[in-house]
Amino acid sequence: MKNRINHDQNEVERLDALYRLNLLDTAPSESFDRITRMASQIFGLPIAAVSLTDRDRQWFKSRVGVAHNSIPREKAPCAQVAEQAQQVLIPDLQADSCYRNSILADQGVRFYAGASLTTREGYSLGALCVLGTEPRETTALEMDALNDLAKMVMDQIELQHAFGRIDPLSGLPNRTQFLEDLADQGCDRPGQRRFAALIDLVSPEQLNNGVSAMGAAYLDKIVEDAARIVAGAIGRERTAYHVAATQFAILAPPGVQKGKFIAGLSNMLDRLRGNSNERFITTASVGVAPYTAGETAPAAVLRTIHSAAQAARSRSPMITTYSLASDSAHQRQFHLLGDFGQAMRDEGQLSLVFQPRIDLASGECTGAEALLRWQHPKLGQVSPAEFIPIVEQTSLAEPLLKWVLEAALQQLVQWHAGGKMLRLSINVSATNLKQAGFAQTVQLLLLKHRVRPEWIELEVTESAVMGDIVNATTQLQILVDAGIHVAIDDFGTGHSSLAYLQKLPAKIIKIDQSFVMDMHRGRRERQLVRSMISLAHDLEFQVVAEGVETAEARDCLQEMGCDEAQGYLYGRPMTANMFGSWFEEFSVPQGEMLRIAS
Repeated sequence: MKNRINHDQNEVERLDALYRLNLLDTAPSESFDRITRMASQIFGLPIAAVSLTDRDRQWFKSRVGVAHNSIPREKAPCAQVAEQAQQVLIPDLQADSCYRNSILADQGVRFYAGASLTTREGYSLGALCVLGTEPRETTALEMDALNDLAKMVMDQIELQHAFGRIDPLSGLPNRTQFLEDLADQGCDRPGQRRFAALIDLVSPEQLNNGVSAMGAAYLDKIVEDAARIVAGAIGRERTAYHVAATQFAILAPPGVQKGKFIAGLSNMLDRLRGNSNERFITTASVGVAPYTAGETAPAAVLRTIHSAAQAARSRSPMITTYSLASDSAHQRQFHLLGDFGQAMRDEGQLSLVFQPRIDLASGECTGAEALLRWQHPKLGQVSPAEFIPIVEQTSLAEPLLKWVLEAALQQLVQWHAGGKMLRLSINVSATNLKQAGFAQTVQLLLLKHRVRPEWIELEVTESAVMGDIVNATTQLQILVDAGIHVAIDDFGTGHSSLAYLQKLPAKIIKIDQSFVMDMHRGRRERQLVRSMISLAHDLEFQVVAEGVETAEARDCLQEMGCDEAQGYLYGRPMTANMFGSWFEEFSVPQGEMLRIAS
């Protein structure tokens, strides 16, 4: 099944490569016909063609000895060439189980040889083929000649699209030319160690803000000026490439040491920043990466310098050399994000665990917090701190919230049916609060599972609310009016003011565990927590302390008047079954526990 999916995806990408060249159904061309005639003459055969493999047909860009301009793709040998991206030789179609009933065999064709028309990206567009009406053998020299002619066809195709090698705005060679020049280096100077660099003019956020405020013409002016500066900085004997909208690439001369190359890049950055007419490019960053000609794939060179340029945005002076560790982290994040959609569909990859919350006055367990876990089929347990932040930045944030709510509400219903009258708290991200209809989604799921609103509590962080306080307050107020509890999670670590805090519809504050776990350090740390609890109570908030790991911390919080506690002292996050057993044991009165123990 997996192979089938990969095949289908490769075919989609192959067809896309073909369609982007705009070759299908175009007029005959002497430049192609000349090569086709040469193939016919070399083999001494009456039929030859430049055959392009479309979705359901073989279309002939050039043909000799063929009256029609296309045949069905089904059981066409050229389709096999395109699918395998390699030459196909059939000495006798009548003796071949696959092609003896093909349309070519029915028309009297007995011999076929085809060489792949392969793009630099590895996609086969079809074949340069020769055909005969009699069975035939070939020599290695003939097949080598056919392959050479196929490469000449591809050179002609690329020549016809040479205008696509120069960016019309900057006038510089584009990404396609950059990749081709790297490939040529591999042929001309294999094994040579070189350096490449990418200059990234603006961050994506600045780009969006600039275009929104000033229009596309403003961006064009930035790019034109930057192209002039970059090209001027390296001189006419070297080439600057315009590889993306606001990104340029350059290659270091052979033998240049990294230090000298970076010094030149630093001077280039100074010139870009000195271009006072364009304030946005003062934040240009540069990524540098080493490569070995002929060994490092051209696409890998572009990827590594891009990775380094992004990493440089958090450095000073915003020039960074490629780091394998940093790049590996980016690659891991990318693959995790790609795998997460499947994780939500698979049974068993995602699960919820539950950590108890204790009423400090009564000592009873009154609720639990639902926490997400991911058991990756290859990587094992992946920390929520690693995957949740990257998932929340994508369109997966909304279906993830629905998945968590569905699983949490199902478990809550089971607990209440069994007499465990708990409140379940569920974390909500900033992305969730920005979703249109977020509050309505929560209410509909409550109705679906027949869960009373007061049975759940939604936890939001200060930073999540402050990112868009008007919208967040509106959404949360709808939920509070419906009877749902709202808590401010990780209190004390955000950037909100007391004025904002009073405007929020939340009635519960969860003091971040970092403050609670520091109380043992001294009087000042304890006084800080005491002040937070007192202030919260003055503002009529219920207070929950996170990170309670010792009896000393529990006793101290009780003395301070804290309402609830959560932490390893009571229990680590547990599966639903483990939590059920823990709850039964924890709920037994102390006197009864002593009687059972005796």
